Amino acid sequence: MKGFNRWLIVAIIFAIVYYVGWHDDQKNVQQGIVPAPPQQTVQVEAPPSPPTPANADSMEARLLPPWPPAEAGDEALVLADSLTMKNFVLILDGSGSMAKQGCSGNRSKHEVAREAVIAWAALVPEDANLGLIVFDRQGFSTRLPLGLANRPQFKAEVEKVIPEGKTPLAIAVDTAHKMLTGQGSRQLGYGDYTVVIVTDGVADDIAALDQSVNKVLATSPIIIHTIGFCIESDHSLNRAGRTTYRAANNPAELRQGLQEVLAEAETFDIDGFK
Repeated sequence: MKGFNRWLIVAIIFAIVYYVGWHDDQKNVQQGIVPAPPQQTVQVEAPPSPPTPANADSMEARLLPPWPPAEAGDEALVLADSLTMKNFVLILDGSGSMAKQGCSGNRSKHEVAREAVIAWAALVPEDANLGLIVFDRQGFSTRLPLGLANRPQFKAEVEKVIPEGKTPLAIAVDTAHKMLTGQGSRQLGYGDYTVVIVTDGVADDIAALDQSVNKVLATSPIIIHTIGFCIESDHSLNRAGRTTYRAANNPAELRQGLQEVLAEAETFDIDGFK
């Protein structure tokens, strides 16, 4: 009997709970209240990562910091008349070996090189800056700072060169880098910057030259264009994919190598350089 009463009580409680729940549902329907659907967790897939370019390393290498770097006193800098000017610094090897004959017929390598660079300078666009660095009997120095309308002075300075001494290419590259960086500040980093090297020998300090070239390539947009006169392609400045190098084994190839430097200049007249 007691068991029966216990089950009876459970049934009554269940009936009461069911009635209350049903009554609330009916009340919500009458009032237009629709129970919210159960929340569902939606899995959102992250977009796929963009593919890594095959030349990612070379692309990263070209992402240079702002050039030229800002320095104290830049606020007093006088800007160039044109911010998009081309700039060329020629480094002429006047070391003792240039006095020898080789790849140049009966004349010295210096004589052939002198004629070639003078002819080249005359064809550098008039609206481009030109500078000259030389090492010879007089030692190493900047013979002509970057400037316009200085082709007669360029010719005169080249004609003064007397071959003698060593081949300090590292300091020459450092000096050209400094000249072009200064001009880059005046052009706010715009324009083109090229170092042209005409040499017939190996640098006195190859390690120092490597360091100088690496600094130029890593920190600036400066292009290094080297013409190895009578030394084939075995030179520390021959960096495939990093520098432009041409071996010149005769006067015609020397002129052709210089011609390539100006190949992209808008006012270059190829017929005048033959």
